[in-house]
Amino acid sequence: GLPLADLARIVESMARACSEAGVPVVTGDTKVVERGKGDGCFITTTGVGVVPEHLHISGANARPGDAILVSGPIGDHGVAIMSKRENLGFETEIRSDSQALHDLVAAMIEAVPGIHCLRDPTRGGLASTLNELAQQSGVGMQIHERAIPVRPEVAAACELLGLDPLNVANEGKLIAICPAEHAETLLAAMRAHPKGADAAIIGEVFEDPHHFVQMETAFGGNRIVDWLAGEQLPRIC
Repeated sequence: GLPLADLARIVESMARACSEAGVPVVTGDTKVVERGKGDGCFITTTGVGVVPEHLHISGANARPGDAILVSGPIGDHGVAIMSKRENLGFETEIRSDSQALHDLVAAMIEAVPGIHCLRDPTRGGLASTLNELAQQSGVGMQIHERAIPVRPEVAAACELLGLDPLNVANEGKLIAICPAEHAETLLAAMRAHPKGADAAIIGEVFEDPHHFVQMETAFGGNRIVDWLAGEQLPRIC
């Protein structure tokens, strides 16, 4: 029941993405289900790669005093998906940030081989990802609202829809945590790459037995940034 024109468009899009990323599709399998049991096209992928021996990047490596960086504006993907699903019309088109980040990561590692953590803030957004890292590393984190990049149109859409940009999913952004003395070097390397042009240092790691993530608000107050509670909107994964 899937239109062949849709399948062709999807496969051509996959081919372009693979070409741009320099990553080949080496194998695959297909399954067909009964009509009404899963209508549409669902794609599941597994990436295979090699981690160089000298790298020791882990969600458990954040240390007090480290700097927290993000590669660009947050919330683009989740708001873009919601606007299409719900037929919401915004004056400015909000585009998904979906993109391959391995070339950005390579440039970052070349500049600062001692990066402690790398993570993509997908499900649960920036808030849940930082909480996950804080728990894994046994530390606390302090972020600064004014330093977190959010596009004005995304911020406006989130305000209209009652969403917190910190909880909105991303597909083409990453979080990096590194020693504070290397933060400016890492930031410069990220901003020199097209996929990290709007990167920012958004906070720091500190000792905290409770492993809380806190945020200094734009008004100068402080609040706890908790895990995403309830259902993620929009549900994308």
